[in-house]
Amino acid sequence: MTTESAPSSSLRNFTISTEIFFKPNLDIYSQMIYIVLSSCTTADTASLSLAEVAMKGRMTTKQAVKAMQALVDEQLIPHKLFRKMIGEFQDDRLSWAAKGLLTYCKEHKNITISELLLLSDQSGEDEQSIRKAISELARNGYLEEYPELRRLAN
Repeated sequence: MTTESAPSSSLRNFTISTEIFFKPNLDIYSQMIYIVLSSCTTADTASLSLAEVAMKGRMTTKQAVKAMQALVDEQLIPHKLFRKMIGEFQDDRLSWAAKGLLTYCKEHKNITISELLLLSDQSGEDEQSIRKAISELARNGYLEEYPELRRLAN
């Protein structure tokens, strides 16, 4: 029987706080994703795909997304990393109204609330639905690039 060891260039020592194991809102999937991400260098993390993280964590991509959402909610990983890896449309914390509003805002970065409300008349949405979608986006960290809308949500 022979044993092969991994080449030394692929070995990496890393340390994580055991605090991750005592966070009551984190399940085993979230803990595993945290371990996977902690084992990566900054350059590795920047190039990792959701599928790769899920594979390394021995879970489905859907489980990986949920796990990463929990880590973002606990402020253990940055929201920008989460957004980069999964994109807005896989974030099931967002309603379709919020996703649509976000998509529109990406095309019109300097949109104001008054302009949005004027446009809402064309869709049948009322001011309350627009404000609800804006609050949803703010609550989940999507308004960093939109100061006008972020002020409105606070």
